[in-house]
Amino acid sequence: MSTVLDPSTPLDPGPAVGPSSSERARRTRVRRALVVLVLVLLVGCAAHLLWDLRGSWAYALDLRSRQLGALVVVGAAVGASSLAFQTVAGSRILTPGVMGFDTLYVLIQTVTVFAFGAGALQLFGVVESFVLDTALLTVFGVLLFRWLFRRHSRNLFVLVLVGIVLGSLFASLSTLASRMLSPDDYLTLQAVLFASFTTVDVRLLLVCAATSAAGLAALVPLLRRLDVVDLGRDAAVALGVDYRRTVTRVLVVVTLLVATSTALVGPMLFLGLLVANLTRQFLPTHTHVVLVPAAAVTGAATTVLGQVVVTHVLDLATPLSVVVNLVGGVYFLVLLLRSVRL
Repeated sequence: MSTVLDPSTPLDPGPAVGPSSSERARRTRVRRALVVLVLVLLVGCAAHLLWDLRGSWAYALDLRSRQLGALVVVGAAVGASSLAFQTVAGSRILTPGVMGFDTLYVLIQTVTVFAFGAGALQLFGVVESFVLDTALLTVFGVLLFRWLFRRHSRNLFVLVLVGIVLGSLFASLSTLASRMLSPDDYLTLQAVLFASFTTVDVRLLLVCAATSAAGLAALVPLLRRLDVVDLGRDAAVALGVDYRRTVTRVLVVVTLLVATSTALVGPMLFLGLLVANLTRQFLPTHTHVVLVPAAAVTGAATTVLGQVVVTHVLDLATPLSVVVNLVGGVYFLVLLLRSVRL
């Protein structure tokens, strides 16, 4: 005898299928890694503020809090922007710094001193100079990256070659102009070209923090699209993502963040490369909703802890940028050799 089903009777969907045990374990590792990163950042901030605090506490805390603000802003901006840029470029060895951003900043400062003298750096004012540097670097970045990704989309060797050529060109022009400076102008220029967190203007820090916060906020709606962009142009288009528009918006935000951090403290060539790759290795996920904020936290923790080491271990014998570029340069060579072997 056949059984007639009542159409009004809901069908049993069966047991609910949840995430697998391996997926739950991966999510647990990601949460633990995020907690560890935040704790490391908090410990680094406390060490920077309170370690070996002598003399007037009010003066020391005011100075160290401004330094800490600059370290966090620069680290977060460079970390988040570098990871997003690597996804768009399709390579873990490319960052905006490697593509010539830092050498362009050096060229702008050198040409300014060469054309108007060292007094021009103070004549423009702190905020005015920051706005000018940020605008020039942003325009350069948008034009360069938009042209590159239109003609040589995700071509690693072309991008590396262009970055090396541009960096060498800007460095050579800067060297040529600096050799024609007077000794006093040259010393003033050298003081500007090394990334320094010792003296940070409060107004400039506030402007930079607001600009970086706006850039990071503009990056948030693009994070889920970056998951698809990471699959490649053809896959992203097939899945319905406007690849060209997404890449353009990401590049605009990336250039704004990198230009802001560079204009605030000066060039730090390999900071983004170091932070972005450490984040990817530390977090077992490809989701950019997690990776980009984690890169911001990792970048802030790296700059803060690096400054603590420079201040209390190396006794300010060398600036933070030299230490970061040394470690990051070695790491860059290791990544490059690995990519060649693969």
